[in-house]
Amino acid sequence: MSALRQPAPISVEDYLEGELVSEVKHEYLGGEVHAMAGASNQHNEIAGNSYLAFGTALRGKPCRPFNSDTKVRVQFFNHTRFYYPDAMVVCHKNHAQDQWQDRPVVIVEVLSESTRRIDLAEKREAYLTIPSLMVLILAEPDEPALTVHRRQPDGGFAREDYSGLDAVVPLPEIEASFPLAEVYEGVEF
Repeated sequence: MSALRQPAPISVEDYLEGELVSEVKHEYLGGEVHAMAGASNQHNEIAGNSYLAFGTALRGKPCRPFNSDTKVRVQFFNHTRFYYPDAMVVCHKNHAQDQWQDRPVVIVEVLSESTRRIDLAEKREAYLTIPSLMVLILAEPDEPALTVHRRQPDGGFAREDYSGLDAVVPLPEIEASFPLAEVYEGVEF
């Protein structure tokens, strides 16, 4: 009986070079590359609204929002990962020519049925290891509801839940707020 051949891991350099010319986004997980599926209009509307809300709130301030075309690099002791969050806020940007950010302060992931398990487990756990991350926001696609994981003074994260269009997530970490009415503006449930 012969063993199945495992594909050789892809280097970070080859992955980043390939992403520059690829028509499809890929996430990178320690040498493995996974194509990302397209998102629904509703998903994209929530993600776009999130980016716009941050852009408006941060105008004239040092922190800047990034949309889902910018990767975040997560470095573990034995491997590197790259994900495409739906939106993020960075206060200390990487070099302008980089394709990724290393020090997000806030990350937003819009959940979807097809990726929910990965978003709530693998991605959430990876994001929470980023030393600069202060707030992880998980947005529900079918109702105005956000789950917020906020870093505590001891370094751990506490969960906060916000729901309804009147709710507002305070973000003193970036001197802003995140109103659900703006995040879900124009979204039909």
